[in-house]
Amino acid sequence: MSKKKEHIVLRTKSLSIGYRSRSKVQVITQNADVELGAGRLVCLVGRNGIGKSTLLRTLSGMQPALGGDIFVEGMPMQDIPSRELAKKISLVLTERPPTSNLTVQELIALGRQPYTNWIGKLRQEDMQQIRVAMEQSELCDLGDKRCDELSDGQFQRAMICRALAQDTDIIILDEPTAHLDVQHKVETFKLLRRISRELHRAILISTHEIQLAAQIADELWLMTENGIYCDTPGNILKTNGLNLLFDANSVEFDAITMQFIMK
Repeated sequence: MSKKKEHIVLRTKSLSIGYRSRSKVQVITQNADVELGAGRLVCLVGRNGIGKSTLLRTLSGMQPALGGDIFVEGMPMQDIPSRELAKKISLVLTERPPTSNLTVQELIALGRQPYTNWIGKLRQEDMQQIRVAMEQSELCDLGDKRCDELSDGQFQRAMICRALAQDTDIIILDEPTAHLDVQHKVETFKLLRRISRELHRAILISTHEIQLAAQIADELWLMTENGIYCDTPGNILKTNGLNLLFDANSVEFDAITMQFIMK
């Protein structure tokens, strides 16, 4: 029996990312060809300052590419109106937005903005989508609580829930576990894996939690000075690929113990 072909919801061709100013162009990475499949949990890992956030902003349409192409559901991203793109890709950032005085339900309702009319009035179908997202994220008991009263773990779950309410096939998260303790890091990764499996969403996460990523991700994207390497965690561990992320003279990642080893 032949393997069913994976549905690719986002891909790039010869993508170059970075920053452009009047005086110069700063290229972070170039000629990157990556693919993101439906129902897949992909973790983007790399050193601090390597450009992970720049890549995520570019893939989500928040920042223009320097060159190459990004395709969303087979369509060039530049041909998709911003309102329609917001129905295809949701972005979850690490920082708390200036709306933290809202209730949890009000924050999650912001995810419906691409679908509401010009006065922002929620329809019955919007309210239903919000309720479903809160159930999927196990947040129903916190709906009336103010966001500035939430723990970091609860707030991150609410932000993920907002992305669910946005009802996009692609969810991109920039360091979603950056300020969480170990228990909430694990719970967040498990929630994202469940969303990818049960709701068949394509999820891309940038993270420094390499041990968790190696255990839970379907695919790793290793971002280095020489490009982006994409493969399954198993294949990358077999070839000691994770050691590309560190100074080989000071630390290495042991694939057997799944631990960092100081030299």
